[in-house]
Amino acid sequence: MNFALIVFLLCVFTGLLWIADRLVWRKRRAPDAPRPLWLEYTAGFFPVIFVVFILRSFLVEPFSIPSGSMIPTLRVGDLILVNKYSYGVRLPIIHTKIVSTGEPQRGDVAVFRYPEDESVDYIKRVIGVPGDVIRYEQKRLYVNDQPVSVRPLDPFFDSGRISLQFQEQHGGRTYRILNDDNPMAMGFIPQSGPRGCQATDRGLRCEVPKGHYFMMGDNRDNSSDSRVWGFVPERNLVGRAFFIWFNAGEVMGGKFDRLGNFE
Repeated sequence: MNFALIVFLLCVFTGLLWIADRLVWRKRRAPDAPRPLWLEYTAGFFPVIFVVFILRSFLVEPFSIPSGSMIPTLRVGDLILVNKYSYGVRLPIIHTKIVSTGEPQRGDVAVFRYPEDESVDYIKRVIGVPGDVIRYEQKRLYVNDQPVSVRPLDPFFDSGRISLQFQEQHGGRTYRILNDDNPMAMGFIPQSGPRGCQATDRGLRCEVPKGHYFMMGDNRDNSSDSRVWGFVPERNLVGRAFFIWFNAGEVMGGKFDRLGNFE
């Protein structure tokens, strides 16, 4: 379901009725006559729908997290906010950039339209920007032949599962990642690698082309990302995730420590 298109169509429909009421129908009604009920529930909602459309198209849009690919940073059920103008102001529906306001930085958590099905939104961390050479070998990450700084933390427990946990520093950001205590998990790399990448006897090597980005999930062994399906074109970018505002399961359990800025 294309929610942005639905909001746009509702905005146009209610807006036309609102204009017709202001310019024509209101003048034909008696001064003290109420607005007809059908008009109250159409044109009457136009200001609210218009504000929602502007906010979610150009400023901030809410998203929900459906999978565990970004654990421990983001968990299933998290409701987050995404800054829509971090990577440029774009026209809604057609996604054409009209104003350049910035580019993704290494370490950003970004929402984008999945390259293989642009009706689906994905969220991953930006690992490589145009021109970078990314290597993922034996569960270690290298960017431009430099190892990304990482140090071990206490194991991470989630739903009865234990994962090895590390703190990674990349692009001026510090965050946590997970790796399974299993040398075969995501130690497997597709035989040929995605387009633009080469599988090696140690892992994967990718050169990020112009206008594209290399994305990875923080749950490294349980994430379908650029290691599998390739690079994300700049035109597919939606915005930068920056705030967790709710998680029903955690709030009901009396846990509030993760609400707020996760960077």
